[in-house]
Amino acid sequence: MVQKPGNLPYSIWQVAEHIRIAQWDILELSRNAEHISPEWPNGYWPKEEAPVSEDAWQKCIDTIKADRKAFIELVQNAGTALDKVFEYGDGQSLLREALVLADHNSYHTGELIMLRRLLNAWK
Repeated sequence: MVQKPGNLPYSIWQVAEHIRIAQWDILELSRNAEHISPEWPNGYWPKEEAPVSEDAWQKCIDTIKADRKAFIELVQNAGTALDKVFEYGDGQSLLREALVLADHNSYHTGELIMLRRLLNAWK
C-alpha cells in the first residue's frame, strides 16, 4: 500500500518492512555472535513507499512469520539460560531481547491498525 494518510511520514509497507528488518536484527543478535546490525535509522526503514511487487509484499509477511517462529523456538529451547547475558553485545540476554521484540512489534502493529483504519483499508 502506497498511501500515507494525512501528514504521516510512513506507509503500511514501510512499517511492515521496518517490523521485518528489526525483528530479523533481534533474532540474529540473539543467535549469532558475529551479527552486525544495520545502521540506525536508515538500515531499519525502507525508503520505498510501496513494495516492488505482490511477491515482495508476500515475502515480507512470510519472513516476519518465519523469523517470529525461529525466535519463539530460541526462547523455548533456552531452558534456564533465558536470562543469561550474551558473551557478546552490550548486556543483552534472550529474555531482554524477547521483551524488546514483543514491545517493538506490538507498538508497530498498533500503527498498522491505525493506518488501515485511516485509509479505510479493511477487507
